[in-house]
Amino acid sequence: MDCSLAVAVRNTLAISVRLPSIMTRRVIFDTNSKHHQPHQEERFEDSKAIRHDLSRLGQAAFKSKNALVASQISYRSHHSEQLKDSYENLLVSTYPIATNEEGGSGEGNQVALMQLNRPKALNALSDAVLDDVLHAAGVLDHDPKIRCLVLTGSKKAFAAGADISEMQSRTFEEAYGSDMFGHWQNLSQLKKPLIAAVSGFCLGGGCEVAMMCDMIVCSESAKFGQPEINLGVIAGGGGTQRLTRMIGKSKSMYMHLTGEFIDAEEAYASGLVAKVFSDDELIEETLKIAKKIGSKGVLSVQAAKEAVNAAEELPLGEGLRLERRLFHSLFATEDQKEGMKAFLEKRPAKLS
Repeated sequence: MDCSLAVAVRNTLAISVRLPSIMTRRVIFDTNSKHHQPHQEERFEDSKAIRHDLSRLGQAAFKSKNALVASQISYRSHHSEQLKDSYENLLVSTYPIATNEEGGSGEGNQVALMQLNRPKALNALSDAVLDDVLHAAGVLDHDPKIRCLVLTGSKKAFAAGADISEMQSRTFEEAYGSDMFGHWQNLSQLKKPLIAAVSGFCLGGGCEVAMMCDMIVCSESAKFGQPEINLGVIAGGGGTQRLTRMIGKSKSMYMHLTGEFIDAEEAYASGLVAKVFSDDELIEETLKIAKKIGSKGVLSVQAAKEAVNAAEELPLGEGLRLERRLFHSLFATEDQKEGMKAFLEKRPAKLS
């Protein structure tokens, strides 16, 4: 097992077992009182049993063959790594962003296409698949020449869900102790824009990964769903939270409780996807979007992404304040000077 993982688990366990005690409250009704008014009795209970459970969970994570949390730790070092010559479950290609008459990014800048490549399993998201995606995304995110990323699958399936064959035999200790699916969230922490190009089935974990991206575009054959309820579980990679924020409580609840899918037309009408293309045009049109984004100023794109993503979590007042501060900060950049000057001179801006 990776030494860094061992240290992280030990540290986590050490913090957990030092918990002094757990305070519990119990409500007692005084039946002798005329109005039966409740009062609270506070007491502290010994936490030996809780400490024992935490210790057991930590040991399970430490001994886990899959070591799912290793991805969280190793992800941080990807900026110093290179793309692998090949990935077992992923194809990576890059496309140049040509500097044209409209100005835009400098010579040599590119967009990257990551294609899930596990066709026999409809791109089911095994640990190995996610490790490949997170590694490649981490490296590309730190490559100054890469301006935008696209994640796609095959025409038949973007990803049909998490790999059930890997999950079926896992125990609670293994799932909780390793924070199963926790490392998936690294995909939503990229600084550069990430577009999901969806065709065919986009279900369960596949739908959750797509929603971690900054925008979703899809083909006419796309089918979205969170059918985990049919397996005796619920979504565990963000489905209940992100889908609700994107399409609203009622429709999200319907999808989670019934396990039914929605098609591309309904996904577009619900606001889940930004654009719908034909199956044959999906990748070409998505790359056009990626190149257009990649031709803009690096810092303004990063600031816009940060501000929009913050809208999902911040109260309106705090979000507006963050937006203004980011807006103000861009007046320290050369792109702001060039962009506004070019506008006044009625010429294309030459942005970074």
